[in-house]
Amino acid sequence: MRKLCPNYDFEDGLDTVLEVPIPEEMFGSGHKHGITNSWLNVKSWIRPYAIGRLPSTPFSNNGTAAAIPAPNADVQLLLGVVGAPLIPLPLDSDLQSAKPTFKNQPIEASMAKYIIEQYIGAAGGEKALSSIHSMYAMGKVKMVASEFSSGGPSSKPVKVKGLKNGGGEMGGFVLWQKRPDLWSLELVLSGCKISAGSDGKVAWRQTPWHHSHASRGPPRPLRRALQGLDPKATAGLFADAVCIGEKVIGTEDCFVLKLEAKPGSLKARSTRHVEIIRHVIWGCFSQRTGLLTQLEDSHILRIKPPGFDDSVFWETTMESSIEDYRDVDGIQIAHGGTTAVSLFRFGETSERHSRTRMEESWTIEEVDFNIVGLSIDCFLPPGDLRKAEEGDVAEDGGSLPELRRRAAFVTAAIGGGGKVAAFDEQGEFSD
Repeated sequence: MRKLCPNYDFEDGLDTVLEVPIPEEMFGSGHKHGITNSWLNVKSWIRPYAIGRLPSTPFSNNGTAAAIPAPNADVQLLLGVVGAPLIPLPLDSDLQSAKPTFKNQPIEASMAKYIIEQYIGAAGGEKALSSIHSMYAMGKVKMVASEFSSGGPSSKPVKVKGLKNGGGEMGGFVLWQKRPDLWSLELVLSGCKISAGSDGKVAWRQTPWHHSHASRGPPRPLRRALQGLDPKATAGLFADAVCIGEKVIGTEDCFVLKLEAKPGSLKARSTRHVEIIRHVIWGCFSQRTGLLTQLEDSHILRIKPPGFDDSVFWETTMESSIEDYRDVDGIQIAHGGTTAVSLFRFGETSERHSRTRMEESWTIEEVDFNIVGLSIDCFLPPGDLRKAEEGDVAEDGGSLPELRRRAAFVTAAIGGGGKVAAFDEQGEFSD
């Protein structure tokens, strides 16, 4: 991962320190002078900041408006769905809340609490986990929208080269966290950046093609942190889960814990036009190591845009395989994994059905705990954050004028087939 940006405009110019490190692959030999197209996108993205302008309103050297190509629909889709999804429930940062109480508990709940107790021990122990007050992680990601299909059963899906075949967009991310509801994420993918965070009062996100906006309901943890980076939060998340059986994942026999968001939580995140019907999360814990090996969640939305009689349903399923656990200051931290995403739109007729599949792989390059100087001021939301009134925001904070575009895929012809390019012109859908 490179933390310095070379100055390609002036040979004797100083390098720039990057806020989000960039993978070395983006500086490969795919372009003249060893600069890849992805790096050129990064260069065009950071140049406006050098003269105090936002990417949405770039200016040329003579001060006149200049056009930076908008992020392609695939990148918007990937960042909107896979970039910074949230966990369905707020968490208590106190590890004591995860300690088991077996009295008057159903057998399924008692088994889940016992499994979590074993997980705490396998991850490093209660004393080590309780000593962690803040965290920093830096890593690289590779994402691809690998399959698109729309229409009835006779329609053929359009497949794109997947991660295993060398496809995908490269990027990097930096995560800072003090509590499950106090975190900040910056992720750059192929030159496009998404920022997201929570200040303990509200969770928000910001992209170059959309103003900052807040998620409805109480602040919630970042899903990426629960993918093997924060064992204490993982234990707290599944403290009230139930054990629903066993499952074999690869060569590992695992216990499966299930946690479902309560109706009150779903209602707090819904509006009159966007209803969250269900949000369920599953965790698979290895019987051999006691560690989390797979995290899966699924949620269903019903969207009824104003002026439309019919509703559109969206089901989003994310399944993350968590691998490569290493000891960091006595705590087991996952340093790699993959996520498979399925996004399914359905309505009254099969012609309205659409499915998109996405993939992500990630590796962690640096992890550190108890960061000196990491104060609450580091998690303040952007100055342009706008909290809309009741009925004016979607589940992810988007405004109603976008709901019509969000309720239908934008289809583009690629190679003679239909391809789902994006949900709307903002490209944001996830919560």
